[in-house]
Amino acid sequence: MQTTTYPVTGMTCSHCVDSVTTEISAIPGVTDVAVDLAGGTVTVVSEAPVDRETVRAAVDEAGYELGDAS
Repeated sequence: MQTTTYPVTGMTCSHCVDSVTTEISAIPGVTDVAVDLAGGTVTVVSEAPVDRETVRAAVDEAGYELGDAS
């Protein structure tokens, strides 16, 4: 299993959490998504590493922006 945490900007409510979770969960191989609304992060658990640009596209589809890794 691979666990990666990404910063996401623009999330402000539970609807944001639901949207981001739905879009990232649709990525093949993703087994779990945990959104930390207060911290502005999304933790993705997957069977194998997921390309950052694939996660970026899913977050963008949900209406938010993947931040740069710190």
